[in-house]
Amino acid sequence: MAGFTESIRNIWKIEELRERILYTLGLLVVYRLGSFVTIPGVDAATLADVNAQQGSSGIFGFLDMFVGGAFSQAGIFALGIMPYITASIIIQLMGAVVPYFQKLQREGEEGRRKITQLTRYGTVGITALQSIGYAIQLQYGATGSAIVIPSTLFTITTVIVLTSGTVFVMWLGERISEDGIGNGISLIIMIGIIAFLPQAVFQEVSLLNDNIFILLLEIGIWVLITAGIVLVSQGMRRIPVQYAKRVVGRKVYGGTTQYLPLRVNAAGVMPIIFAQSIMFIPSTVASFFPDSPMMQQIGTWFSDISGMGYSITFFFVVVFFTYFYTAIAVNPKEMADTMKRQGGFIPGIRPGKQTSEFIDTILTRITLPGSIFLGFVAILPAFAMQAGVSQGFATFFGGTSLLILVQVTLDTLQQIESHLLMRHYDGFMKSGKMRGRRV
Repeated sequence: MAGFTESIRNIWKIEELRERILYTLGLLVVYRLGSFVTIPGVDAATLADVNAQQGSSGIFGFLDMFVGGAFSQAGIFALGIMPYITASIIIQLMGAVVPYFQKLQREGEEGRRKITQLTRYGTVGITALQSIGYAIQLQYGATGSAIVIPSTLFTITTVIVLTSGTVFVMWLGERISEDGIGNGISLIIMIGIIAFLPQAVFQEVSLLNDNIFILLLEIGIWVLITAGIVLVSQGMRRIPVQYAKRVVGRKVYGGTTQYLPLRVNAAGVMPIIFAQSIMFIPSTVASFFPDSPMMQQIGTWFSDISGMGYSITFFFVVVFFTYFYTAIAVNPKEMADTMKRQGGFIPGIRPGKQTSEFIDTILTRITLPGSIFLGFVAILPAFAMQAGVSQGFATFFGGTSLLILVQVTLDTLQQIESHLLMRHYDGFMKSGKMRGRRV
């Protein structure tokens, strides 16, 4: 405990790290405040009464949690950052099949800049489409009594406001990633989830009627699941790499054995976010056709997050995106080429193509149990609800919410730790006052 307290003190001693953390917290506060600003043309009091009567459940309740309650409150950030995630999925999928996007991926920094720009354009288009569906859902659903302006004007206003809101949230996420600490997009999603945690715990305690034993049992299982997620997230396979001796002048370099770490879950939290975004699409499309029985049936099927069909589909989508994002995030050929240039080799494996194939085989094998574990944890809320746990608390009992909370927290802590280590090395300099610069 003393070491943890010392680390906290060290964080605030480093000026650059302190400024980055405060900057991040400030932008997250801005995001949360914007979630309570209602779309023009909506009577907030009437909408609150309707929500209190019918509650929020199914896929819309799940989406509402991702945006911190802005969806049910008809806030200007009602769609949050999810359209950006959907656009990123589409662009990355096109990168696997469209030659133009494959070329951009190989162009280095300039290619990444173009891909980012195309993703932003895609975000605007997807948000505009989803805004139309959201406006229709507000007008023709139970919340229709809360709309106080004409239908056409409300639809146009909603599209403009929600699109602007999503673009602003996207900008906040990019600013956090650039000048703050952690991944801005993931932190924005996480802060929306955390906003629901106190309410979910209070609701579960009220439902149990002071049954302490059941509550402690649920908390114990929740801790075990969290520990399992941390274990899988931090687990890795270390491949030994031998470096040949090289004589440079009068010094001898190399001749040592190092290790190439391959993580069991190299993709991190992104497969879960991607999979959840994909699961939102059918219900969103169904909202465009309120008079179509078939589309409404599809929307209902994809809105029942506790249903067996939804859970099975979600499981396989998570497994697929774990492999897909791992293939994007980890490039065995690039690893093998870098190792060869530096004079390194894996004992018993020839440098070059065989090394690349060996790394790819190992990566495929260790990703399998990691993807299955992530898929299983992703559908745990369905089993928790079947066991009698309230829907609000069940979403934290496993599933996307807990995975995002754990993964984003670990990633942010690792970035903070890297800053601490860099400052520790700077402390050996005689000046001891070298400050980091923002570019």
